[in-house]
Amino acid sequence: MLHAAPLVERSPADRTAPIVPLNEIALTGIFEISKILTAPTRLETTLANVVNLLQSFLQMRHGVVALLADDGIPDLAVGAGWSEGSDERYRGRLPQKAVDQIVATAMPLVAENIVTHPAFGPDDAVTLGASETTRVSFIGVPIRIDAKVVGTLTIDRVWDERSMYRLDFDVRLLTLVANLIGQTVKLHRVVAQDRERLMHESYRLQKELSELKPTRDRRRVHVEGIIGDSPALRGLLEKIAVVAKSNSTVLLRGESGTGKELIAKAIHELSPRAKRPFVKINCAALPESVLESELFGHEKGAFTGAVARRIGKFEEATGGTLLLDEISEMDVRLQSKLLRAIQERVIDRVGGTKPVPVDIRIIATSNRNLVDAVREGTFREDLLFRLNVVNLKIPPLRERPADILELAQHFVKKYAEANGVPLRPVSADARRVLSANRWQGNVRELENTMHRAVLMAQGDEIGPDAILTPDGDRLDLAKTPPAVAHATMAAEQVTRALVGRTVADVERDLILETLKHCLGNRTHAANILGISIRTLRNKLNEYSDGGIPIPPAGTPGEYPRMPMMGA
Repeated sequence: MLHAAPLVERSPADRTAPIVPLNEIALTGIFEISKILTAPTRLETTLANVVNLLQSFLQMRHGVVALLADDGIPDLAVGAGWSEGSDERYRGRLPQKAVDQIVATAMPLVAENIVTHPAFGPDDAVTLGASETTRVSFIGVPIRIDAKVVGTLTIDRVWDERSMYRLDFDVRLLTLVANLIGQTVKLHRVVAQDRERLMHESYRLQKELSELKPTRDRRRVHVEGIIGDSPALRGLLEKIAVVAKSNSTVLLRGESGTGKELIAKAIHELSPRAKRPFVKINCAALPESVLESELFGHEKGAFTGAVARRIGKFEEATGGTLLLDEISEMDVRLQSKLLRAIQERVIDRVGGTKPVPVDIRIIATSNRNLVDAVREGTFREDLLFRLNVVNLKIPPLRERPADILELAQHFVKKYAEANGVPLRPVSADARRVLSANRWQGNVRELENTMHRAVLMAQGDEIGPDAILTPDGDRLDLAKTPPAVAHATMAAEQVTRALVGRTVADVERDLILETLKHCLGNRTHAANILGISIRTLRNKLNEYSDGGIPIPPAGTPGEYPRMPMMGA
């Protein structure tokens, strides 16, 4: 049966203002509730915010969302103004017999007057503030996950003769809200179960990584395209060999230019999916609307210019690996859709109506700290947790200096062949310049530098004159930022001061200066030096026997008292 849109009753003073149909208010309220339910917040906070919003457009006094445990007892109860530890207060407002009836019948319960309704007892009337003179009505609707009732949404209100209520309208509205809540609760439970599974998987993989045999007992892992033999790189490749065997999601962290894409490709090639597609997409290179279509594809007519169906990267990578490069730059609104795709391995094409299953492994990269991004509100915490099963940090080039010259020689050969120029060796002076540079742009900067060197070199060798910055200046003569220059100068001065001295002399000065810094406190000095107190005392006795003055001992655990002013 169709009803005309009910109207909001107004007081005489307000009747000059336009009357707003309730269905228009309800539509606005549902829209706002849907935004609350999709926000990445704690479930209790989300549900409490829903009740708060309901109070703003639905005539009600109290509202409670209750979720049930397996035994039917409310496991969680929240309402407007919920805070940690306040569940019992909201649980006490629930008429248990009425809630049991809603759960058992999976049907709404409407009581125009709870005093005369059989589902409510005297205690319920007292709790809800009903009496012979105060008429309290009650509406309760089931919250379902699929066909199972998992909770209830209930409201109560005091009848006011000046107001007009449409109980059938309110029941339909609350049922719609309860259905939305059910979907949200389902997603939270799936995420919780998935999180527990991922924690076990992450623990297992991390345990395997920590139990790797010592380096000398392991076979070297070689991956095409990854050059170097430094301890930092070897350690990373050994972890990759372990991680690649699983289907777990991997998050690669590292500065720009460290070779995250090469590492992702190596994981794919060492995995059981090696013969299937390796598909990559840069999340920072495309705007949100284009990126959504690129990831999930679109149906014909989904938007202007969509003249045919197009599959996205997820479907393209089916059976293989999908690399989400620079995922930290993805718009937060698209992250929720990505979360569902990663979690359920199901996607929705833009403009599509039927979910599409996909079988892929996800590898994501980021040059930013995603924990900070979560704190700033630019990255979803639940998405980070889903990606962060295995977290591998790619070392910057400055942490693997032993690989610089090998990489440089590789790039010289590569670009000499590519440009048809003679293959020239790198001179000793040029090697010193390359080894001394900090390489803030990492391997990518080194590659570009050697490409220029191959093209600019004159004579039989690649000398320092060919090792240039992008501006054309010699790398060893280029201006350095003041802070870096100061630190470099200080380090050189310290190094020059050590030249010509014996190790024993340097060790003695270090011990005595540290002891002075600690005002004679032997225990504190030993902790700073990283040696035992016994070793420190033996050294001091040795210096004392040699006629070297030793700072007087301070009391262990405290510094010698300084004289007070005026003493």
